[in-house]
Amino acid sequence: KLDSPQSFPDQEETEEAEDQQLLEPGAWRTYAGRRNALREFLAADLSPHLLKRHHARMQLLRKCSYYIEVLPKHLALGDQNPLVLPNTMFQLIDPWKFQRMKKVGTAQTKIQLLLLGDLLEQLDRGRAELDALLESPDPRPFLAGWGQVEERLADLSAVMDNFLAMMVPGRLHVKHRLVSDVGATKIPHIRLMLSTKMPVMFDRKESVAHQDGVSLRWFVTVQPPVPEPFELRFKLLDPRTQQECAQRGVIPVAACTFDVRNLLPSRSYKFTIKRAESYTLVYEPWRDSLTLQTKPGPSTGPA
Repeated sequence: KLDSPQSFPDQEETEEAEDQQLLEPGAWRTYAGRRNALREFLAADLSPHLLKRHHARMQLLRKCSYYIEVLPKHLALGDQNPLVLPNTMFQLIDPWKFQRMKKVGTAQTKIQLLLLGDLLEQLDRGRAELDALLESPDPRPFLAGWGQVEERLADLSAVMDNFLAMMVPGRLHVKHRLVSDVGATKIPHIRLMLSTKMPVMFDRKESVAHQDGVSLRWFVTVQPPVPEPFELRFKLLDPRTQQECAQRGVIPVAACTFDVRNLLPSRSYKFTIKRAESYTLVYEPWRDSLTLQTKPGPSTGPA
């Protein structure tokens, strides 16, 4: 007669039973409760899925373009209505002072991206430290150092709050008046904000090469309310003659598609896409590029 099947405890249950033998019942209950609280914190506030999303968002921010928005104090950020913000406001702003503020905006954006990267590294390290603490074989140091664990949890919560708050570009602090003295004209109350535009990226499925040209497509993940102008650059890779060195150019484009013609067959070309230059651009750390090889020309056999 065969014995009935027995259920064997899994590794985690075995480890918990061994841990329980090291502590008094009251201390064990305290340990189990605090351990569960730590697990809940990691699952809710610092989960691998959440950190992965933040890393993806960071990669996107490093590819964005950053601009200064000049707004009346009553206008919300992102309002692109040209009727609300007439060009006369730019005419009132001192150009030299505005260029100085653009440099401030560039520095502020770079610092903000560096700080975001540092905060994300702190969250990664914190997650790894707390994971290691949960896997510790001896519960006694865990209980003895619980005060430090609580401080660490509070610190990581503050780091996460700072990270989320800093994800949105903020206000530029103006130390000097941007509007020159215009006599009797009433000086408007304005504020400067940093705004973000999503990166321009080639559609790698729809961009194709032909024998003597290419058909290019690109897109912006968040479409602007009005069409944007772009700047397309191309160049022949590894030119072999002085004449081939002229196989390059800069093309202004007012759409998200363009066909480049008069290219050489069986050759590789590099294409780069970006937004057209703007007076308000302060930082553009990245632009998408694509390499395509044109198809071979008709073979010419012997006569």
